[in-house]
Amino acid sequence: MFKNVLINEDHDAILSNITKILGELNVESVETSQYCDEAYLKLKKAALEKNQFDLIITDLSFKRDHRATNLGSGETLIEKIRIDFPDLPIIVYSMKDQLQKIRALIKTYNINAYVCKDRKGAVELAEAIQAVYNKKVYVSPQVEKALSPKSQLEIDDYDVTLLKMLSQGQSQDDISTILKSNGIHPNSLSTIEKRLNKLREQFKANNAIHLVAITKDLGVI
Repeated sequence: MFKNVLINEDHDAILSNITKILGELNVESVETSQYCDEAYLKLKKAALEKNQFDLIITDLSFKRDHRATNLGSGETLIEKIRIDFPDLPIIVYSMKDQLQKIRALIKTYNINAYVCKDRKGAVELAEAIQAVYNKKVYVSPQVEKALSPKSQLEIDDYDVTLLKMLSQGQSQDDISTILKSNGIHPNSLSTIEKRLNKLREQFKANNAIHLVAITKDLGVI
């Protein structure tokens, strides 16, 4: 089992619960941090002292306080970790369940597990820790679609941009104008219409409102 684990979590009750789970799994040493800059400093300090952490468990969202921070979210911390500690196993334990976000974390930053904070979160976190220790990738069952290559999430960032703008009440003409003003291509009205029609077919949506509702439910936007 892992010997030296860092928990990055700003809710005391959840922090205590994760610490308890690690204790039950016979983890020898557990350290904690409550914001991402602190977590990164602890990782660097441990490395300098030749006492590296062999696992980090982190949330994605952190409340802002009076401190000025360089790393404001779990995602920015993960990006930094992958530069300086490319082989460090990372488990994300978060309320966020956007499939597109989870998929990006796995594909871009090679996180080792994603566990949803819900009523089964503690059980799933214990399973995730054991899976990651055994060199496996773990994703909570309710969001495992994020790993499926045949998932309806076979869409790119451009599609997500269109969907977000559609969800904000923008018309296709509005979207074209905004894309042009921001230098985003393709931005022609005909291309936007074709992409949105394709997305409606892909998600089996009856209209634009239905498309927005479906993609929100799936966590795409």
